[in-house]
Amino acid sequence: MVGITAGSLSLLADSIHNASDVVALVLALAALRLARRAPDPRRSYGFARAEIVAALANSAVLGALTVLVIVEAIHRFTAPTDLRPGPTAVIGLLGMLINGISAALFHRETSLNLRAAFWHLASDALGSLAVVVAAAAIWIAEARWADPVASIVISMLVLVGVWGVLRDATEVLLETAPSSIDPDAVRAELAAVDGVEHAHHLHIWTIGSGQIALTAHLALADDTDLHGAQTVTERCRALLAERFGIRHTTLETECHPCDEPDHLAHADRT
Repeated sequence: MVGITAGSLSLLADSIHNASDVVALVLALAALRLARRAPDPRRSYGFARAEIVAALANSAVLGALTVLVIVEAIHRFTAPTDLRPGPTAVIGLLGMLINGISAALFHRETSLNLRAAFWHLASDALGSLAVVVAAAAIWIAEARWADPVASIVISMLVLVGVWGVLRDATEVLLETAPSSIDPDAVRAELAAVDGVEHAHHLHIWTIGSGQIALTAHLALADDTDLHGAQTVTERCRALLAERFGIRHTTLETECHPCDEPDHLAHADRT
């Protein structure tokens, strides 16, 4: 309301982002609570990806609102409006303080869901700073162009953070291997384990934030007995947990050529 009364687009942009923060935080906390629910027979992985869906929804909404602000800011370059810098600066300072403290609480979170919430709050703190700077420029130099410029600066900062969360959330939904893990290195390490001739059908993906899963076929020597296969599997699981932080593993052992085609190996050859 103050943004409309004062005629400040940058303050209005900041207010929109603040309003979206309320929805974002409620959604983030609800997803976090849902993600902690125990698995059931139909959802054997539980609700871990509820956080990913929430992060995707938060980022999409924030991105759409930001684009609308940029469009309006461009329009104001050709049709500037009067702005009252006093109320704008006061509200901007309050927003910067509140959002800055709130963002600090989420600063060290690694969950994509909470990272999305952090970017909501951090972008609003930066936006409030831009509002104060724009108000000062208008107060001192009557530079009315400073308001739409500040709006665009705020929006670009927001879009950078939003893009990162959208990219990471999409990669999780596509079951892409985490960027911190090299599948070829994992395959080589498994093949180097005593008793393993080679590893294939390797799949690595993220179930939810920080939960990495892996499946693979391990080719063993023809004379390997059941006890020996179990011992080799235990070595491989210990290796994956220690070297790569992968603790959710499904390893299939075989002592004869696998009839199932390895599509990844075929893709590598082509």
